[in-house]
Amino acid sequence: MLKKIIDIQAAVAIAAAQAIAAKERGTFGVGGLLLDQHGGLLHALGNDVVRGGLIHDPTAHGERQLIDWYYAEVAKGRALPPPHQLTLVTSLDPCAMCAGAIIAAGFRVVVAAHDPKAGINYDATHDTVPAFTALPEPLRAGAGERFYYPAVLGTSSFARAAAGAPPQPFFIGKTIAEPTVALCSRVFEANSERVQALLNADLPQDQLRDPATLAPTHRLVRRLKKLYPDALACRASPHAPGAALAPFMRAAIEQDLRQGGQGDAVVLLDSFGNLLLCVPGRRSHSAIATAFMECTRKYAQLRFGLMQGADAHAQDEVRRYLAHPKEGTFVFARAPDASALGVMDLGAYGSTMEGPLPANNPAQFQYVLPALDQSALSALCAGMPPLYREMIGIRPVQVRDGALIEALAGLFPPSA
Repeated sequence: MLKKIIDIQAAVAIAAAQAIAAKERGTFGVGGLLLDQHGGLLHALGNDVVRGGLIHDPTAHGERQLIDWYYAEVAKGRALPPPHQLTLVTSLDPCAMCAGAIIAAGFRVVVAAHDPKAGINYDATHDTVPAFTALPEPLRAGAGERFYYPAVLGTSSFARAAAGAPPQPFFIGKTIAEPTVALCSRVFEANSERVQALLNADLPQDQLRDPATLAPTHRLVRRLKKLYPDALACRASPHAPGAALAPFMRAAIEQDLRQGGQGDAVVLLDSFGNLLLCVPGRRSHSAIATAFMECTRKYAQLRFGLMQGADAHAQDEVRRYLAHPKEGTFVFARAPDASALGVMDLGAYGSTMEGPLPANNPAQFQYVLPALDQSALSALCAGMPPLYREMIGIRPVQVRDGALIEALAGLFPPSA
């Protein structure tokens, strides 16, 4: 029988405990849990971006993991209620990635602490109707129907009135104690700068080495090709994707269509122009498994697997030949749009970068086919929380190679 949680204070206390455990593991101090329609505790976990001092998965925020856990359990045949009947409780206001995932999947959410840098409600006031200005206009009403910010009674800076959608009726207690919200906030603040520094500690461009110079039998090449057999089979001009990518992207687009997507594919090139990955989405597996989510996770976990348990020399070799993706180029077959999944992908990109782009690589984020005109896409990015628009400076641009654009345009109807 599932443990019942019928008091928001009790639920947030569990999320806070998960956040503390995450902080002690050396990753972001954020935690969360998932409750069924009766308050039954389905699952609880903490952030898993960093594991054992290494970057494990930049998208492994608590909310995203809980959503993927839900879809994985359903895929195993477990009878679970539909997402709109479930409540996700989180210790910190969800970032753009997690907010987009929550809205796309349809979960309800209860939020404890405020996050003025990356939280989707970063500019919150004490109004009872959050504005959600970081979201595109069409998504704001949906967020207002799913997000609940419980009242925090008191006189400190953590006190607030209740805001957003009413919580599920099984909650008897609907407020949070000031010390609990303060704990959620302070645990996150305690090591967030240290974790961000770790996520930006990779080698600069002038210390990188070309993986195409390695022997086919080298462990890095073998592991890379095991993940993606066509890795290193194509080489573009650095940061200038061209038509040579078209066959690889077409194959991924077609696979994505077979796997429940709409022709989603993302390429990762390294700083030398080598093709490292070309990945479709897996929407039939999870409603939030877009091509970008799959691509950035696969690459991070490849690097993690190669470095975990290795000595310093072997870890340094990985960093030199399989560098942080900010030194290379992500190429989306289709640009993010103003949908919840588009916001999620933009947020996941921000979580992958987790810091300013290198000065010599301002066009790290490129796309082949537009979903919005460039001004609308730029406005969407400019409206995101400060972490994304100010520190990271997300700025997707269309590829310049007309032949690549023409090669993919034929795969979609004009209205797509």
